[in-house]
Amino acid sequence: MVKPLIAPSILASDFANLGCDCHRVIDAGADWLHIDVMDGHFVPNITLGQPIITSLRKSVGRPNDQTAKHKAFFDCHMMVENPENWVSDFVKAGADQFTFHYETTKNPLELIKLIKSFGIKAACAIKPGTPVDVLFELAPFLDMALVMTVEPGFGGQKFMPDMMSKVETLRRMYPNLNIQVDGGLGKETIPYAAKAGANVIVAGTSVFTAKDPADVISFMKEEVRKELENKGLLD
Repeated sequence: MVKPLIAPSILASDFANLGCDCHRVIDAGADWLHIDVMDGHFVPNITLGQPIITSLRKSVGRPNDQTAKHKAFFDCHMMVENPENWVSDFVKAGADQFTFHYETTKNPLELIKLIKSFGIKAACAIKPGTPVDVLFELAPFLDMALVMTVEPGFGGQKFMPDMMSKVETLRRMYPNLNIQVDGGLGKETIPYAAKAGANVIVAGTSVFTAKDPADVISFMKEEVRKELENKGLLD
């Protein structure tokens, strides 16, 4: 059983006002903050690193922090080479989940064990060109699988609906797994992802640039909730 989770990508925020922007989307109903980390090698772009996450963690409490006014799960999407080298640093910075790309490691099972040894959740992402079956042997050990619906590396790209067959396959085989989609998600495209069985929705531009982010978040969450209920998977 799974539940709908909306994870706005801070890549679409105003970095000069990052804390305030994150507080705004949390107040609007965001469940997670999706943190895109790019190294300029695996993807042709560079974004942010540990110091920014450390600072943001001071401004945004962990989900179980009863004293924090604003709190969220930090979903770190690591678009980096040699992800094994970064697990410890990002745990210290405040990550709640470490999502590595299948294409970046030679031993994904060992990497999953390493991530979990630090007491955080482990997830694996696949690019549009990577077949979904590479996740089959990993899924029993994962907390989440991420199906990219755009090419990783840049925000604001168009949603690839043909990636939904991967989501459908994963949902059929692993009904209790968190399945995330990332790229081009908004009001117009969320029905495709929800119907396919995705329950964790990454949305950057559509949330952070919205006049009413609460409206966008609630719309997407309700679409996912209805489809999970229809499938008998709603937690």
